[in-house]
Amino acid sequence: MIAYIKGELVEKSPSRAILEASGVGYELLIPLSTYDNLAHEGEVQKLYAYHCVREDDEILFGFSTVAEREFFIKLISVAGVGPKIAVAILSGGSISELSLAIAAGNAKRISSIKGVGKKTAEKICIELKDKVSVIESLAEESSKRRSSGPQGLHDAVLALTALGFSDETANKMVADAVSANPGVSGSDELVRLALKGGKR
Repeated sequence: MIAYIKGELVEKSPSRAILEASGVGYELLIPLSTYDNLAHEGEVQKLYAYHCVREDDEILFGFSTVAEREFFIKLISVAGVGPKIAVAILSGGSISELSLAIAAGNAKRISSIKGVGKKTAEKICIELKDKVSVIESLAEESSKRRSSGPQGLHDAVLALTALGFSDETANKMVADAVSANPGVSGSDELVRLALKGGKR
């Protein structure tokens, strides 16, 4: 298995990158999120790789972070989601945003990405909802918006489970509350909004 490739970035475009390492040029298909993080052509670049081998073809996919590659692997574990669709999904939003959509069962958000049908989006939400880290995703989105920190989010989920909600339901309630109120701060406020269905 090829874990990563490190070498000179010879060529790049929004959908692919060519790295030269030890005299060999490797073409890797990439999502837009990786393209945004690529170095300038001629500079050294490291991309984490996924080697897809089929009967009639071999394709290398490249990612700027391990998290991107892991999310890609989760996506292709879903029946009907091939590597190219997975790359399209990764190009359609940040990992944290996509994880929140999946955890909340928001198939509409996933199906809004070009090439992803409604049934495929629903299947992704059903099969991956327990495999995405909602707390980490909420924390990342919150830090971008300067709202509740990781501890506040965690405390809000714990408070809801103490009230009798399941972990899955509590996570979804907090996710909906943060999504509807980007500037919310404090676990108490989050719990109050979550109990009201996310609305102030």
